[in-house]
Parts: sequence; C-alpha cells; structure tokens
Amino acid sequence: MKKTLRLILGDQLNAKHSWFSEKNENVVYFMAEMKQETNYVKHHIQKVVAFFLSMRNFSESLQKDGHQVIYYNLDDEKNQQDLVANLKQIIKEENIEAFEYQLPDEFRLDKQLRDFCEEIELETKSVDTEHFYTQRKDVAKFFEGKKEMTMEYFYRDMRKKHEIMMLDAKKPEGGQWNFDKSNRKKWTGKPEIPPHKNFKKNVSEIIELLQKENIETIGRIEANNFSWPTSREECLEVLDYFCKKLLVHFGDYEDAMHTDEKFLFHSRLSFAMNTKMLSPKEIIDTTLDYYYEHKDEIDISQVEGFVRQILGWREFMRGIYWKEMPEYKQLNALGNTNKLPDFYWTGKTKMNCMSHAINQSLDEAHAHHIQRLMVTGNFALLTMVDPDQVDEWYLGVYIDAIEWVELTNTRGMSQFADGGIVATKPYVSSGSYINKMSNYCKSCHYSVSKKEGEKACPFNNLYWNFLYKNQEKFKNNQRMGMMMNLLKKMNKDTLNNHIQRSEEIIKNPDAF
Repeated sequence: MKKTLRLILGDQLNAKHSWFSEKNENVVYFMAEMKQETNYVKHHIQKVVAFFLSMRNFSESLQKDGHQVIYYNLDDEKNQQDLVANLKQIIKEENIEAFEYQLPDEFRLDKQLRDFCEEIELETKSVDTEHFYTQRKDVAKFFEGKKEMTMEYFYRDMRKKHEIMMLDAKKPEGGQWNFDKSNRKKWTGKPEIPPHKNFKKNVSEIIELLQKENIETIGRIEANNFSWPTSREECLEVLDYFCKKLLVHFGDYEDAMHTDEKFLFHSRLSFAMNTKMLSPKEIIDTTLDYYYEHKDEIDISQVEGFVRQILGWREFMRGIYWKEMPEYKQLNALGNTNKLPDFYWTGKTKMNCMSHAINQSLDEAHAHHIQRLMVTGNFALLTMVDPDQVDEWYLGVYIDAIEWVELTNTRGMSQFADGGIVATKPYVSSGSYINKMSNYCKSCHYSVSKKEGEKACPFNNLYWNFLYKNQEKFKNNQRMGMMMNLLKKMNKDTLNNHIQRSEEIIKNPDAF
C-alpha cells in the first residue's frame, strides 16, 4: 500500500468505521482544530469545547489502538488554520503518495475537498462515513416523480426496509405507523423527571486556549461543570441513562416545555450522533432492545416517537439537504428581510417563553425541537426576519447544529423560506399553542388571553399580521384555508390593531 494520508473531520468520530479495523504502518490519520471551522460562523463556546474535547479523545483512542495520528491543536505552530493548507503541508512533510477522506456532510467541505483532490497530483479516494441508514441521494430517489416530499411515507418505507417495529413486511407494531397524537402532553409537575446525566468535567484549559487564540464565541459555560459527553464511552452512558430513566415518558412529553425543567425526558443524544460517536442504528437498536425487555412498563408511543425522530426525520432532512443544495441556502420564498432582534444574543426580553428558550440555549447550547420551532423560530418567522440571520443564529448556538441538519430544519421547517419543500405549511402560531404546551405564559409580563392592548401577548398580534401580509402567498395553500377564512371574517378594527401593534414590535422588538 502506498503511503496514505487519511483525513478525519470533527464530526467523523466513528470508532466503528472500517478504516480502523486493521492497522497499517503506511496509513497516517490527520485531525486538526482549525480557525477555518471555529470562525465561519460564531459558535456557542460549549459547542467549540465539546468538538475539540471529543476530537482529542478520539485521536487518543486511535493512537492507543496503534494507529498513526497527526493531530494539530488550535495553537500548534504547524497549524495553518486552513484545511487545504494543512493537508498540503503534511503531504509534503510525510512524503504522502495517496489521499483518502470520508465524505463530508456539509456542502462547503465537500466542495473544498473535491476541489483539493482535483488540484493535487496524488491518487485520491473518498469513502462513506458508514454512519447513516441512507446514502446522500436516497431521499431524492424515493420521491422522484412525486409532487410532494412527505416525510411520513419515507419513514414508513424506512421501517419496512430496515424491519424496525414491524409485525411482518407490511404491518407496523401497535397497528399504526405513527403515535404523534400521543406525544403532545403538557407536563405539570408529574411524573418526576430524573436529573440529566452530567459528567462535570473541567474544561478550563480549552477555554483559555480559545481566549488566547481570540476565538469569538457566543453563549455561556461553567468551566468546572461541563456536562456534555465527549467520548464514545460517555455517549454510551447517556444512551443507557435515556433507556433506563427517560424513555418511559419520552413520547408523552416530547413537545412539552416548562420553566423548571430544561430537558424533561429528552435524550440529549443529538451531539453524540451528529459527531458520529454513536450511530443512529446502535441508538435505535439499543432503545428497542430495552423497550422489548420492558414492554410491561413502556408504551409503544414512547419509543415510536423517538424512532421517528431518528429513522424518519433525521435521515429525511439529510436527504433534502443533498437533493437541494447549494441553491437551498439562498431560498427566501416569503422575501423576509428584517433583522434578528438583539435579545436572541442576550435573552433579555419581557416575553417569558422567548426569555426561557433563548437563555436555555445560551446556558446549555441546547433546546428541544418545540422550543426551536414554536418559540424562537415562530417569533423569527412572525417578525419576518431574514432567514440568513436566523440560520446563522441556529447554526452557532446549538451544540448539535451542523449545516446539513440545521439548514433544512431552520430555513425549511421553521422559516418556510424554502416555500414548502420540507413543510406543507408555515409553522406559526399565536400564544395559545405555547400556552397549551408549557407553563411559560403563567408568569409572563404579557397576557396570552389578551388579543389587543399593551398587555396582549405579542404572538397574538404578530400571528394575524403575518397571515395578513402573506395572504397572497397562502391563498392556494389548503392547510392554511381555515385560518385565511378567519382572517377574511375578522373585524377590520381588530385586524388594524393587530397590524399596528405588530409594526411596533417589528420596528423595535427589544422593547418587548
């Protein structure tokens, strides 16, 4: 074998990859902490710390297993802070004759590496990451010739194809495919929620490194109490904890929000999965094994909701990304151009739901899907914020945000900027939905029951203003039909009050 350089990116920490099944003295692995990756967007400090720590742990484990690894810390004197520059340097220094890499999950890195391979006069090869259930183009192939890409049909096909929760080739366990209607309970203090799994690591050294290298970050961190899993062993502990402590009530309360509980029964496995320290298959298999052993305690609706998020939604969103990029990143179907309010970076707002969801994001680098979709995302869409700015915030603030999953969820599902590729209607609501799913409204400065006046919930005004301003765009959307009819019947003075107050909110959101 020619002397080969193999690249491992920060989200390719898959210890089970076939690359590592045998040691070869002619293979050198390369990993690097680079400003190219810390600076393309302003990331949450916990996100940068978690990636660096996970990469270091992965590199150490490879070396312990006898593999040759070149690892550049952020402040390594050899580090060029750019992927291509670093690769060229190592190729020269190590007399490399061949270059291999795992297919990146981000379009920008995919392009950078393809261009690099065309430029160099070496034998090059790209391989699969061996992580996902699907290949990049599988979703596009599945929906070929169809008018709409409905995730539910893709999810059912995946269940059949991989024989997951199936009685036979056609019948799903429990007699139905989807238990979504069972997954919408409001948590009111019972059942008791176990404390989340916390590893309490001291990460002062990496924080000091980021400060020394002038890496600009957002969010907050407790240097002596870092709770995210950053090794495969820790990730497996989190998975075990989810199965034993949280799965039993996961489905019931997966959409719930509460001022006293940040995580409820959520697994907090997304970072472990998106860095590939754990695979979706081993997470689903482990969870299902536990469920089958405890069917007398755990209802099928709890586990199906979890499986759907991973087997259905996650794979579907990745497929949309590779089907629609790079044009997808520029889509702005509603023509929204407003600025993202400053309070997204501070959490300082009188709206209790926004304050809790944003401060949690800044404190934990995490918020669950309903906080992202129906609180922060809902407000950004109702105030018609430029989707570029919304993308940048979501990509930066969340520990699990890598563009392939963030972009489709934000620009598509949350902001409807793709005009309906991902979602068949915009996910907007007045304050009533937030009140239905949380206790946020109880202690809010505003009143969710008030539709007009200074004390009215801003979501109530913004909702009707949004429908009014976009009525031409939604007039043929069947799923919006009922709301558009209510808009037409609304008292003109009431509608004008909604529009007038919405304009005040949009003009000066940080006053609310």
